[in-house]
Amino acid sequence: MQVPFLDLKTQYQSIKNEINSAIQDVLDNSSFILGKAVYDFEDKFAKAHNVKHAFAVSSGTDGNHLCSWVLGIKPGDEVIVPVNTFIATAWGVTLCGAKPVFVDCDPVSYNIDPAKIGEAVNSLTRAVVAVHLYGQPADIDSIAGVVKDKDIFLIEDCAQAHLAEYKNRKVGGLFDIACFSFYPGKNLGAYGEGGAVTTNNDELATKVKMYRDHGALKKYQHESFGHNYRMDGIQGAVLGVKMNYINSWTEGRRRVAQKYRELLADFEPVILPQEMDYAKHVYHLYVIQVREGGMEKRDSLAKFLNDNGISTGLHYPIPLHLQKCFSHLGYKKGDFPVAERLAESGVSLPMYPELTDAQIEYVADKIKEFFA
Repeated sequence: MQVPFLDLKTQYQSIKNEINSAIQDVLDNSSFILGKAVYDFEDKFAKAHNVKHAFAVSSGTDGNHLCSWVLGIKPGDEVIVPVNTFIATAWGVTLCGAKPVFVDCDPVSYNIDPAKIGEAVNSLTRAVVAVHLYGQPADIDSIAGVVKDKDIFLIEDCAQAHLAEYKNRKVGGLFDIACFSFYPGKNLGAYGEGGAVTTNNDELATKVKMYRDHGALKKYQHESFGHNYRMDGIQGAVLGVKMNYINSWTEGRRRVAQKYRELLADFEPVILPQEMDYAKHVYHLYVIQVREGGMEKRDSLAKFLNDNGISTGLHYPIPLHLQKCFSHLGYKKGDFPVAERLAESGVSLPMYPELTDAQIEYVADKIKEFFA
């Protein structure tokens, strides 16, 4: 049996006619940059996340940059960032000339550890970025409590967490500002690059709208510095169609996660991801850990699964503090032991709503066969 890590072809086939029609409409109207399809998508996306403002942008990384930029993050500032995340989370900070200050993750949720944030805050701290990693919201209230009464902004990185919930509240409007990614493999994926910025703050919303379009609210009237971070019409059309299915796809991912739990719950050699009691996890990724043996055992498991037709992933094999591009910050191996252990022992199993019970059972059986 073949079990791909992700199956975008099957998803496309299920909505092919709607997708093709929406793209054709953009072509017929020559509405290639922003335009009706993008604006309609923005409205749908804002309503789905219960936020006042949603602005579609050219990528999740660009959205990440915009979040820091509109908050006025600048050289000399420090921004606290989880060390266990994709590197794009740190680019928003560095592109503003600020210094990312890494902190370790919680060993259960894998998200940023609020206690570690408190240890990292100082007079230069301007913001904290909370990543809702793998689709599970970070502990928002605990993070907010750490910086209460301090002049520190809070940013959500929701790149992997479309429609996720923290205490029955959708992500995207829980802090000052938030960014999303629509990279094709995401829970809500475009057919190319795409992202969004969401906020309930009217002043920040105006800045995002200007900064993504060359600093202009009206054509040729440039009120500030800006950039070209606009979404193209075809991506807006694709995402607009997919918004009709994101709820059912989310429940499909949760079904797959529950099936994995049922099949592997009592299997001692692996550690399963846990859904926190405050969260509705949307399972962008399903990351298990090998309990013993570290990287060598993990890599052997991944190879065995691949040899048996099961594709896996590593998220993420090198924590940010050990990346060469951040060597100037002076971190070393051992500084963030929780993230380092996850990097060496974690493996991501196939996760997408179209997975069948038979495929999930095959994956679980092969994991058990490997350890046997």
